[in-house]
Amino acid sequence: MTAAMPVVKLKKYRSIANRSLQNVLSYRFSYVVTFLSNAINLLAVYFLWAGIYGGRETVGGYTWDQMKTYLLVTFLANSVLSWYSETAISGKILDGSVAVDLLKPIDFQTARFSETLGTSLLEGGISTIILVIFSFFISGLALPHSALVYVLFALSLLGAIAVKFGVVYLAALLCFWSTGSMGIVWTRIALTNLLSGALVPLAFFPGWLERTALLLPFQSIIHTPTMIFLEQAGTLESLKLIGIQCFWGAALWIAGKFMWNWAVRQVTIHGG
Repeated sequence: MTAAMPVVKLKKYRSIANRSLQNVLSYRFSYVVTFLSNAINLLAVYFLWAGIYGGRETVGGYTWDQMKTYLLVTFLANSVLSWYSETAISGKILDGSVAVDLLKPIDFQTARFSETLGTSLLEGGISTIILVIFSFFISGLALPHSALVYVLFALSLLGAIAVKFGVVYLAALLCFWSTGSMGIVWTRIALTNLLSGALVPLAFFPGWLERTALLLPFQSIIHTPTMIFLEQAGTLESLKLIGIQCFWGAALWIAGKFMWNWAVRQVTIHGG
């Protein structure tokens, strides 16, 4: 009986992940429009950087081929944890439906992470298809030739999901002390995009800002996967970077536990 308990719990969270995936598929048109807008944004950023390079061989230590690859990897890493995950968590808090979750025999944080994994499977798959299509029209991509690099890159993407979920979850819990989520969401997005390397590689930053960014968890979301994919880190260095991702993923998870326990004890649920 005791041995069966973890299996039963696992089935619960797997069911939550499947339901999350089905919810996304039930609003196919909205999802497709959002993804097309992201693809258009990727195209716009591509031409922006093409103009910045304008015949230069390197900018900030990156060749144009490396930068093209950087943009595609950034798009993939950003796509595996989307707006859906963020609004799903904050929405439960603001509309009071989180009260129902408190009555269920499940862990709120683990349930939300399961939902994230459910949508990430679809988003990651579609993002990969979009990137394959882009690669047919873009020449000179700096692709790794070692199978080990692809394995390490896949592990780093999993680490990026864990870290980004931790950041998103903590930001969403702030809605316990707010009557709205938009300000929190946009602030979180701005900080994440800037300090993760999503806007520009961290190597482009002034020395003090780059050093600061490397000490924060945000760099594990974009900087680490791109470093590994572009082979700017050797095998041992890549494993070290993945280890840092694991550290931040665990630290943010624990912080989320503490913040959740604090919030449900001290705050009256809005709307519920």
